[in-house]
Amino acid sequence: MLALLHTSPVHVPVFDALRDEDHPGLELRHLVHAELLDRARREGTEAVTGAVRAVLRGAVADGARAVLCTCSTIGGVAEAAAGVGGVGVPVLRVDRPMAAAAVAAGPRVVVLAALESTLTPTVALIDEEARRAGRPVEVRTRLVDGAWRRFEAGDLEGYLRLVAAAADSVTAADTIVLAQASMAPAGQLTRATVPVLASPASGLAAGAEAARFR
Repeated sequence: MLALLHTSPVHVPVFDALRDEDHPGLELRHLVHAELLDRARREGTEAVTGAVRAVLRGAVADGARAVLCTCSTIGGVAEAAAGVGGVGVPVLRVDRPMAAAAVAAGPRVVVLAALESTLTPTVALIDEEARRAGRPVEVRTRLVDGAWRRFEAGDLEGYLRLVAAAADSVTAADTIVLAQASMAPAGQLTRATVPVLASPASGLAAGAEAARFR
């Protein structure tokens, strides 16, 4: 069983659909903890380390063979929390495969995010993958104005339109990274001429592999 740590319930049907399409038979268990993102935004990501570790240990106790964190803001916290004392199973962040793909696509990467708290960990992850690959990278960031307000209001269509419009306006880039999993459908709306990368599909594939090979 693969446990997924979410900070919004909107991710549940997205990952269920991806599982049904690409990984039939994989058992998923969704753990939704919106309060972790709320606290990380207020107090910083380090403030949720203990709470994240507790969620991870609970997932393992319930039978998880791996855990995939789908929140880009706290993904690094989840990886680190698993490394301190260990939780006994792999803990992955959903955006790591996306970051590796962005580095492979070329040195000019533009990161789009609806939440400011997502920008720093996403840039750090891309830089880490660039060092690992031995490739130069130049990362620019852009906060999509007004997008998160639409998301919080439940206007997902408006949220995705704003993200797609932001992607359409990007210039001088080799790839565009949609930093939050909730942004993924905007990739189908954009007219950008460079690759627009989202995290759910590649992240779930990594999680499925980790869960199956234990």
